[in-house]
Amino acid sequence: MHSEEIEIRTGDREVVRDLRDECRQFLSSAGAGDGLLNVWVPHATAGLAIIETGAGSDDDLLTALRDLLPDDDRWRHRHGSPGHGRDHVMPAFVPPYATIPVLGGRMALGTWQSVCLVDTNVDNPVRKVRLSFLPG
Repeated sequence: MHSEEIEIRTGDREVVRDLRDECRQFLSSAGAGDGLLNVWVPHATAGLAIIETGAGSDDDLLTALRDLLPDDDRWRHRHGSPGHGRDHVMPAFVPPYATIPVLGGRMALGTWQSVCLVDTNVDNPVRKVRLSFLPG
């Protein structure tokens, strides 16, 4: 198994951040063949999604999360920015992990699929992502 932790700067706004390039670079440096890529976010307020980016789906995901989990004062978890409690509930809907098949050193994603970090927590501008390749 080959594993590496990277840092992603998400800044002070909600974001769906495409991790395709980082995953490709990791697989190349790992000398990956066939196997599985596991992506893990060790944070209580971030998740990972396999989604199309660049055509509006990433913004639609953030809109859907805002509709489902409003950033108001209904949340019992109250530290941080107003509505921050929603960020702690979000990983139940967008989990902090994803596993992608790898064939010939390349992620076996569909044409429009990307591996994306979903971060609604505006209080934490830097995220860690753990990439692990398990040979098949």
